[in-house]
Amino acid sequence: MATLNDIAAKLGISKSTVSKGLSNASDVSEDLRKKIVEVAAEMGYSGRRTQKRLCVLVENMGYTDPNQFGYDLIAGFTQLASAEGWVVDVVPFVKEDQENVSYSGFMARHGYQGAFLLGFSLVDPWMQGEFHTAQIPTVLYDNRIPQNSYMASVGCDSAGGMEAAVRHLYGLGHRRIGLLFSELDSYIIKDRYDAFFCAMERCGLEVDPELIGVGYFMAETTHKYLPKLIERGATAILCSDDTRALAVYTECTDRSLRVPEDVSIIGFDDQPISAYMNPALTTIRQDRTALGKCGYYALSCLLSGVCIDSILLRAPLVVRGSTGPAAAPGGKSGKEAPNGS
Repeated sequence: MATLNDIAAKLGISKSTVSKGLSNASDVSEDLRKKIVEVAAEMGYSGRRTQKRLCVLVENMGYTDPNQFGYDLIAGFTQLASAEGWVVDVVPFVKEDQENVSYSGFMARHGYQGAFLLGFSLVDPWMQGEFHTAQIPTVLYDNRIPQNSYMASVGCDSAGGMEAAVRHLYGLGHRRIGLLFSELDSYIIKDRYDAFFCAMERCGLEVDPELIGVGYFMAETTHKYLPKLIERGATAILCSDDTRALAVYTECTDRSLRVPEDVSIIGFDDQPISAYMNPALTTIRQDRTALGKCGYYALSCLLSGVCIDSILLRAPLVVRGSTGPAAAPGGKSGKEAPNGS
């Protein structure tokens, strides 16, 4: 591990100046402070703490309650990391935080040797800039920076999950399948969106642009698009996530539409609430604890100098009561779902 003396020697400054720069002392210029932080990160300086330290940076994701999506992700990661002697700090982050400090600077200042990142968006400053060149072992959940060998990715197989969902609906006679998605501002949402088109093609079904609704605010988007999808003949709706599926349930109730008799609904994630919805939600499952463990496994590889790229877990379809035979007359008389690998 690099020391303060090593950094000072490389920059040709005193050890005390290096210490001040890493501590944001007011008598060190901003340009020099940035140089100190960058060199510290480049040389692998891990701060004053003697413990092995990792961090989980969380943005746009709940994680403090067992019913929130990030809870099991962090539990799985921490379980394996702690067993190997790492101290793990969970740090909530917002986009504005990234505008005030560099990623390398943040990691060096706190003595973190690697990170697991949850909930980051494609429009985040670090995602658009520094992550492409940072030389810090980092694992992204549901994001990917393929050109940086210090960055690995973990997630679920969106293509396999979406195809299982479309084939399930096809087998129930559905041919007019709608899509309700959040804004395509994250890697994984875009991946799921594209996977839907591929799955429809593999089942020999055309995608009607009029059966697609995309928007940021769930209730507002659902209220706007669900009536249009039903009017256009949608007998089933695939949602980008379980929370959006819940909004569809609410809108269906308000419009006296029965699930699944009038419209079948499929979510994505299999959050705890899914099994308790009425009827219970058919959804594509993500094993969040296993994903957290994979996050640590990938980070451990990077820390050992193994340039791992991506780990994808299977995303099985969990069939429950929210899907049933297509309501349209003759909908069940179509050909059998095609086979494919």
